[in-house]
Amino acid sequence: MDLTALRTAHPDHWFKATAIRALTLDAVAAANSGHSGMPMGMADVATVLYEHHLKFDASAPHWPDRDRFILSAGHGSMLLYSLLHLTGYADMTLQQLKDFRQWGARTAGHPEYGHASGIETTTGPLGQGIANAVGFAMAEEMQRAHYGKKIVDHYTYVIAGDGCLMEGVSQEAIGLAGRQELSRLIVFWDNNNITIDGTVDIADRTDQVARFRASGWDVQEIDGHDPVAIDAAITAAKKTAQPSMIACKTHIALGHAAQDTAKGHGALTDPAQLLEAKAAYGWTWWPFEIPGDVKSQWEAIGSRGTTARADWEARFAALSANRQAQFTRIYNRDVPKRLSATIRALKKQMSETAPKLATRTSSENVLEVVNPIMPETVGGSADLTGSNNTRTADLGIFSPENRKGRYVHYGIREHGMAAAMNGMALHGGVRPYGGTFMCFTDYARPSMRLAALMKIPTVFVMTHDSIGLGEDGPTHQPVEHLAMLRATPNMYVFRPADSIETAEAWELALTAKETPSVLSLTRQGVPTVRTDHKSKNLTAQGGYVLKDAHAKRQAILLATGSEVSIAMTARDMLEAEGIGTRVVSMPCWELFEEQDEAYRKRVLPGGPVRVAIEAGIRFGWDRWLFGERGRREKSGFIGMHDFGASAPADVLYKEFGITPEATVAKVKTLLGL
Repeated sequence: MDLTALRTAHPDHWFKATAIRALTLDAVAAANSGHSGMPMGMADVATVLYEHHLKFDASAPHWPDRDRFILSAGHGSMLLYSLLHLTGYADMTLQQLKDFRQWGARTAGHPEYGHASGIETTTGPLGQGIANAVGFAMAEEMQRAHYGKKIVDHYTYVIAGDGCLMEGVSQEAIGLAGRQELSRLIVFWDNNNITIDGTVDIADRTDQVARFRASGWDVQEIDGHDPVAIDAAITAAKKTAQPSMIACKTHIALGHAAQDTAKGHGALTDPAQLLEAKAAYGWTWWPFEIPGDVKSQWEAIGSRGTTARADWEARFAALSANRQAQFTRIYNRDVPKRLSATIRALKKQMSETAPKLATRTSSENVLEVVNPIMPETVGGSADLTGSNNTRTADLGIFSPENRKGRYVHYGIREHGMAAAMNGMALHGGVRPYGGTFMCFTDYARPSMRLAALMKIPTVFVMTHDSIGLGEDGPTHQPVEHLAMLRATPNMYVFRPADSIETAEAWELALTAKETPSVLSLTRQGVPTVRTDHKSKNLTAQGGYVLKDAHAKRQAILLATGSEVSIAMTARDMLEAEGIGTRVVSMPCWELFEEQDEAYRKRVLPGGPVRVAIEAGIRFGWDRWLFGERGRREKSGFIGMHDFGASAPADVLYKEFGITPEATVAKVKTLLGL
């Protein structure tokens, strides 16, 4: 690659782009850790994008109508950190770059949402960024349809590498984007033909250009180091009616001895080679030194959007007071004041009528009263709408023909759905929820984990939550999934016992601002166990005394979901024999753990034997059985110890011993009776 020719042809562009390359080399060398090659190779694309196309204002990083830039190839984080510093983001100081990958720095090894302004999403697990971007673009379409182009009119840009495109979630994402004709989504493919192990062809021969075209994308192929070609491609992409992929042929670690090699992917820290690369660039400054004229040009780019942002603020101020208030409320993730009263009214109705319903149906009943008062909710399902009960009549279907639709047919794309929902939540103005079967949390898990890591309130509706789904058998019967999800930090896992707890769980999920929620819901009908109406949201306590002992308390039964009714029946049987028994419903362990010790002690006092009942594996239950003042020798578990089987639900519960009779026998054994 003739660097002299590149530098001579476009000197202003060259030195702006080289500032990114130099900062990358310096930061990785200082940390002795990182990935140098991608930022060095994609610096030209990023420079043209930021200078001529990206709508942003570094002084107002959260301006709602900014363009979004997503670095899906998150290992190249120094590209983004360099851009944020150079354009003048206040919290991305030069010291942050010097502290790259160090304790307490904003400059984590991979970009992390919330660490610094301008980081739109956490990337690093490859494929996540491009899949999130689909949700960003969908949210933009929905918001533009609702508020009009004067208020919402922006693009989502993505840099993705070969690793992003090899990950399976990328196919789910590009298929969904193509079907939805997301014309405001523009992806730059860093086509450098290098992965960690070597050239791409050792593992893949996919024609990415053909693949994207087959999925309904507009595709261009360019020299990723030619600023004129880059600019023209972006200009053309913005005019298409399809999502766009720009295949940028680049050289990884451009200008370095490791250029075009697998070594160029990683940390380039050899001092002599670093100096040789800078010399080839014509870069003569000290480490982390940016010449004044180059820095001022970058800062001018960072302030270029100030006028556009001020114009937007004037247009926003011209909206009616109600429209402004709604927009602000939704972007602040505040709920309508009517939500609490709406939930209370539904709870009262359910406690009075005491229906026997599957909690997936109870969930639908909640959505039927919530969706009309929360225009920001956007539902969906991974091709299981009739099973997940996530669609209500008022939503309308989101499609190229109906951008005001609030229900998304994601297709059989659990991972893509979860990632897109995260993108919607990150974009703002949308409260996404989506459903699949509980066992397919396995397919959605990486995105669910990132929702927890990013502290965003995505809601995952997981139905068919146990062996209670019956005849579909062990492939569809989750047994370990509750334990897996409960092991995830910063995630609420709700397993409601009836319609009342389901309504309370939804209220908590929708009012959460920084915590994703999983609603684990039954296929089979369950009786209403809360027949005395309480205005208070008892599920907010995580666990509570559902029914106390009449006789002297000798046993405590702990249960969740469909097994709470089993506990209630077992309690009545034990009480009939003079064995005083308390039933504790535990719809959300995480919230119970957050209660103060005095409350937990009132619910789980020391002394009585304890038996937990749940149609899942025991893992995790010991915390409540013989922690919290319990005793190992006085505790037992009624549940699953292996995978399920194909049979009607009532047969499965009997055969696996998850019954009131088995519970009574366990209590008696522990009491020595």
